[in-house]
Amino acid sequence: MDYNTVLKNLDIDCLLVNSTNEYLTEYSALKENARYTLTGFSGSTGDALITPRGIYLFVDGRYHTQADMEAKKGINVVKLRLGQKQDDEICKLIKPKEVLGIISKKVSQSRYEKFQTKVKTKLLINDPINDYTCSHTEKPVNCGYKPREFTPEKPTFITNLEEVSYLTGLRDFSEDGSAKIWGKLFIDGDKQILFTEPADEFLKNFDKELVVDKNSINAYDYSLIKYPVHKVSEVKILKSVKTDEEIELYKKNFEATDKAVMAIRSYIESNDNLSEFDIAKKLREEFINYGAESLSFKSIVAIDKNSALAHYSKNAKDVYLKEGSLVLIDCGAYYKNGLATDITRVFVKGKPSELQKQVYTTVLKAFLNAYHNNAATGFEIDTLAHSILDNKIKGFTFSHGLGHGIGINVHEYPPNLSQNEIAKIEILNNMCFTIEPGLYNPEYFGVRLENSCYRKDCKNISFVKMSFEGKLIDFNLLNEQEKEWLKEFKVL
Repeated sequence: MDYNTVLKNLDIDCLLVNSTNEYLTEYSALKENARYTLTGFSGSTGDALITPRGIYLFVDGRYHTQADMEAKKGINVVKLRLGQKQDDEICKLIKPKEVLGIISKKVSQSRYEKFQTKVKTKLLINDPINDYTCSHTEKPVNCGYKPREFTPEKPTFITNLEEVSYLTGLRDFSEDGSAKIWGKLFIDGDKQILFTEPADEFLKNFDKELVVDKNSINAYDYSLIKYPVHKVSEVKILKSVKTDEEIELYKKNFEATDKAVMAIRSYIESNDNLSEFDIAKKLREEFINYGAESLSFKSIVAIDKNSALAHYSKNAKDVYLKEGSLVLIDCGAYYKNGLATDITRVFVKGKPSELQKQVYTTVLKAFLNAYHNNAATGFEIDTLAHSILDNKIKGFTFSHGLGHGIGINVHEYPPNLSQNEIAKIEILNNMCFTIEPGLYNPEYFGVRLENSCYRKDCKNISFVKMSFEGKLIDFNLLNEQEKEWLKEFKVL
């Protein structure tokens, strides 16, 4: 494809190429991911920019190495550092008089407005790179528990899929990686209308004020509304603070998840010549065996150097465990209630090296200290973890946030544990989140240890009871307090 001709025909100078779809979901299937079509990079996040001077791919610290490996020839990989914002860096590459083309269905209205303040823009309806239209098969089932009541003061249009799923109590397990139903929801008093097909005509003909959240509605839908009223979603906070019933359901989900991960540990211990693919296949079988409906995301099974890729997802058939190999497994599942689990453990085949033990134990120290830090915000907890991990082992870096909220989606906000502004929101009682410190070196390996937790009476409580690996722990590196904290968890 001649991209200069594409730009000329659209009467633009640059084009933003998105990784998401019209629902602005985090995980879009590769068939509907225009950024993947353009660059070949398969990571879950990160957009691309076409300019007269070249094509640029923007990736955060989780994907620096993966982007180098996957990006097509001629793609310029822009590696964002902690604290750098993707859209700021995109705008820096656009010259003052150049016009940026933006696909209206693939950016939120709030994001579009921010671009307008920095560069000249032109909204486009069709995506010239990949104009795939979402057509997901609906097989909705009831989640089995009652969500919190929500009755907005004014007519409201909700486009965030997790919020729609939460309020309707419906889930769809037909595909791994999501329990969300695909649709948009209109609420007026006790009246609800669920749109699983485009709502264009309804939006065009609605003659009253309509409340929307600019952060989740795409710019195309927003443009159709006659009298839009922006209000930050109340449902986002509503569903982030879990009910006591949801907490109890989550405990059962993680009991099953622990059993599946323990089973895969035994499988690794008792078998030789296992590939990443073999382990991932067996892990899925164990999840289903222990009651899962589907996976909450594609399991990460990463051996040796692959474990240094924070979001590696290839699960190769030709990469095998050998004596002394580390394997990092990041996985989770959905059960009948539609709440996502998430856990990461690292195992070693045979006897570990001293470096493996040093890195594993340092990450474990970071987890224990973060877990027992009851600060009001994830920003503060993340800062503590970085103080333990940063510049401690030569060549090994901690390149991502410490954790994220969990719920209907495996990544939710709030809460958030990172150095971003969003992590300065208070963690409230019954909010659920991960704590997942890591250290990575692409020349050697990576270690990440992740427990999903909830906040209760200003303390963090772990859903995960899965053990840590005793042969990977150098107890001389733990202080007495850390050894005492470790007693809460099994060590095998």
